[in-house]
Amino acid sequence: MTDKTRADGRASDELRPVTIERGWSAHAEGSALISFGGTKVLCTASFTNGVPRWLAGKGRGWVTAEYAMLPRATNSRNDREAVKGRIGGRTHEISRLIGRALRAVVDTKALGENTIVIDCDVLQADGGTRTAAITGAYVALADAIEWGREKRFIGQRAVPLHDSVAAVSVGIVDGEPMLDLAYVEDVRAETDMNVVVTGRGLFVEVQGTAEGAPFDKRELDALLDLGVAGCASLRDLQSAALEPAE
Repeated sequence: MTDKTRADGRASDELRPVTIERGWSAHAEGSALISFGGTKVLCTASFTNGVPRWLAGKGRGWVTAEYAMLPRATNSRNDREAVKGRIGGRTHEISRLIGRALRAVVDTKALGENTIVIDCDVLQADGGTRTAAITGAYVALADAIEWGREKRFIGQRAVPLHDSVAAVSVGIVDGEPMLDLAYVEDVRAETDMNVVVTGRGLFVEVQGTAEGAPFDKRELDALLDLGVAGCASLRDLQSAALEPAE
């Protein structure tokens, strides 16, 4: 892989500047404001003692997510989906993706009959909103679980989280595999892919599409390697964010 410099000065295998502001919301049981460059997503986790009716009495909890984008998160205003009277297919798809990613690292039996809903609201979009949402949602989820433990809704020795999870975008732009695409790169990508990886380096989900020319196995391997390395860096940032305050 060449060390190609991008429009924002990054190397092809370099993440955008990532910040995680843990505990951003004063009201939610867990929260994080995460920034991937110009993309900013507020993730809030709401803890409820109890589960949906279809899970009642089964001794297991539930974790789910909802994703939304503010009307002026992009360079032109979009109507609120609530005003339109329907939730768009993209919103449904991303909400389900975030929920699947989080549940992949949750032991629902250890969680007990409790429900955690993660709301991921995009405040500003510059590519990679779903991957930023997953990465920030994990931090909010971890804090919500600890809140439930403090309130004795979760067993003191229970381990509801058996791993961490993060996500990042990768793609081929001008023939070059690149990590963490900003919007200007995403719209030009010949191949666009989102990679969701656990802290141990296991794949949860890979979403890849040839937007232009089809890609071969060598290119796929290069993209997956970039994604795994990027998620490892994000894992370290999540761990740092979750360290106890001094």
